[in-house]
Amino acid sequence: MNWTLSDIRTFLAVLDAGSISAAAARDDLSKSVISKRISDFEAELGVALFTRHAGRIAPTDSALALADRLRPALAELVAATESVTADAELRGRLAVAAPMSFGIRHLGPVIAGFARAHPGLEIVLEYDDRQTDLGRAGSDLGLRIGHLKDSSLMARRLCEDPRVLVASPDYLSQHGGIGTPADLARHEAIGYLHARMGEVWPFGPAIEPPRLGRITANNGEAMRDMAIGGLGLALLPLFIVHDALRDGRLVQVLPELPQQPLPISAVWPPVRPMPRKTRALIDHVAAAFAEAPPWQRGLLRPATAGGPAPRTPPAGAAPGT
Repeated sequence: MNWTLSDIRTFLAVLDAGSISAAAARDDLSKSVISKRISDFEAELGVALFTRHAGRIAPTDSALALADRLRPALAELVAATESVTADAELRGRLAVAAPMSFGIRHLGPVIAGFARAHPGLEIVLEYDDRQTDLGRAGSDLGLRIGHLKDSSLMARRLCEDPRVLVASPDYLSQHGGIGTPADLARHEAIGYLHARMGEVWPFGPAIEPPRLGRITANNGEAMRDMAIGGLGLALLPLFIVHDALRDGRLVQVLPELPQQPLPISAVWPPVRPMPRKTRALIDHVAAAFAEAPPWQRGLLRPATAGGPAPRTPPAGAAPGT
């Protein structure tokens, strides 16, 4: 057979991206090059891999079955070549998907350090608060904040972060202080577009959350800014509000309430053996967030034991994650 690794990679890229144009944009190639590679690959195999109708393509059953066998085989091929160059410079493409707020505020500088140490690597970063399907996006590694749902992914816990109920001093002076959980019922909270307050409330059903106010946002930093503006309470991970707590723009409400912290994990597709470049990045990020992550240092964390039993939130539900 005369097919090449480029044909296989292009086939998988089109399958994951969902279209020839998306695969072309991702690989920085023309649509005509991608289309020709797919046509040549189909001709060589003697099998239609995609159906085409009105400008759209869809994978055939043969394509899906082939992809299931090609992915681990391709990963094994990459690992085999890397194994004979264990001390050589890391090379190739490494795609990372991460939540917007955490990626910009904390992950970006860590990956920048990794990129400086490995100049032979091409690194692609995609920040999005919606959880990315790593396979379809062509990502080698993802970051998840919250309790994991997708059991098909491999995972390594990097650290934990508490959620913090915050308000601005101006808000509390205008609407009254909050001394007990019962006071929450007369206050308004800034909403998170991707989940209701009751779905992410970490303090157990015995403590009623504040009612939803007139402001809702789809990003944790936007919620933080609304809280700083005095528009309501906000429930956010510490990694988003730590600087505002340090400088007094926000204060923590009821810090004694017990809760279950949010795990922060690296996740990757179950390819064995793991590519050396992926393992190297995971080790680098884990070392950066070992012990107390930088944003937690010098700040008292909320209580995490005793009191009402905390409820496990849905995966990825925390704002900004």
